[in-house]
Amino acid sequence: MYAFCMSDSSFFKSKPQQWWHIWSCSRCDGGKDNKLDKSDETRAKILMAAFDEIYHRGFQAASLNNILKNTDITKGALYHHFKNKMELGYAVVDEIIYTTLRANWIEPLQNTDDPVAIIREILLISGEKMTDEDVRLGCPLNNLALEMSPIDEGFRTRITAIYTEWQEAVEQACECGKQAGNIRQNTDSKQLGVLFVATLEGCLGLAKSTQSLETLMMCGQGLVQQLELLKPETRNRND
Repeated sequence: MYAFCMSDSSFFKSKPQQWWHIWSCSRCDGGKDNKLDKSDETRAKILMAAFDEIYHRGFQAASLNNILKNTDITKGALYHHFKNKMELGYAVVDEIIYTTLRANWIEPLQNTDDPVAIIREILLISGEKMTDEDVRLGCPLNNLALEMSPIDEGFRTRITAIYTEWQEAVEQACECGKQAGNIRQNTDSKQLGVLFVATLEGCLGLAKSTQSLETLMMCGQGLVQQLELLKPETRNRND
């Protein structure tokens, strides 16, 4: 499972800076690099507007009329791409939230044998770009997990799959770190994956509840300090 441990420190240099928000909407074309045709462009505009509407209002309160008004797209065009609001919501999770989180968190962790350094860098860059508005709105994945997982199986299974892949990326990076001597050998990699994702999402939820960017920064610094303790003692002395 952990045969493909890599230490590619150039990973960050290849990523556009706007991707460093934990919840950027910069990839709402589903990750395509090719030029979109008219139909794909219309679908992408709908997804962008839907993400924004859901992010600000929540899924249940989100209005298809607002989405249409913000895109100048006809109702017929919307229903050509998405048969109903629920299908549109699922697409937002699959094609925006998952794709962005994968680019920001999962892919970097799949390309390193020093997860502490990678996580520290991601948190640092994200923290530098974090705004009061980001804190006010919270994490869209966490928002939907709290709102929709208890009441809709489609949302629940999608959100669970994202969290599981994220946790497994941390677990894999930890195992690679142990092989490279960057992580203590007695570290429980699986436990770390669950704990890290839960802690970070908890930090974001607490910051949203308190409406405090300072709280989020404090929590992030504390998380990094705890991760530093995973390094072997010789590494800690040399850092």
